[in-house]
Amino acid sequence: MNDKQALEIVNKIFKSIFHQENYDSLDTLLEKYAFDIKLPKPVKDSTTNELTWADAIHSGRFITANNMEKREKTEGWMLPKQEIHSLQEIMNIWDTINLTTTERVYDSINVAKSDTIYRCENIYRSTDCSDSKNLIYCDSCANCEFLLASQRSGACNFSIRCDDSKNCSNSCNVICSSKVMNSLFIQDCFDLYECMFCSHIASKKFCIANMQFEEQEYYEIKKVIVEWILHS
Repeated sequence: MNDKQALEIVNKIFKSIFHQENYDSLDTLLEKYAFDIKLPKPVKDSTTNELTWADAIHSGRFITANNMEKREKTEGWMLPKQEIHSLQEIMNIWDTINLTTTERVYDSINVAKSDTIYRCENIYRSTDCSDSKNLIYCDSCANCEFLLASQRSGACNFSIRCDDSKNCSNSCNVICSSKVMNSLFIQDCFDLYECMFCSHIASKKFCIANMQFEEQEYYEIKKVIVEWILHS
């Protein structure tokens, strides 16, 4: 997964939600949509000084999963026995081998700048995701496809900032909701289709701010809202 491929995925998401192309860079998308999401951070492999990515950065000493496995297959991780005279000696020895493993990717393909990824494909700078495809800037998503800047969600697709939700699609800014489609700015809702700025309602369509609109006037207002999202 490289930057170009990541932007191609983002573009497909934008076309699905907004029916428009994405013209923002990855850095702009990160600042605009993923500003509050826990994402892997760049660190240096302590054994090679190469750049790597970790979701836990407090240890200060790191090793990529690949380099950890290489050492296991060559010299191994066991050390020759030596006399110990103090607790500090134990701590000093432990410090030489106590490296936080980074870029932990399991049974996955085409993953970049990510950590703790399981059974996924086409993942860019994400963490703790599983059984998913085409995720950019995501945290703790499972069984999802084509998500940007989303977290703690399942069975969602073609969405941006889908948080703590499930079974949502073609939507942007959905929080704590389920079965939401083609909607924008939704919180704590269920079974919505083509709604915007709604909270705490269920089984509705063409609603704006919990008010019912006719289909035609709804879409006229939605055009304005989409332009505001894309150009603000």
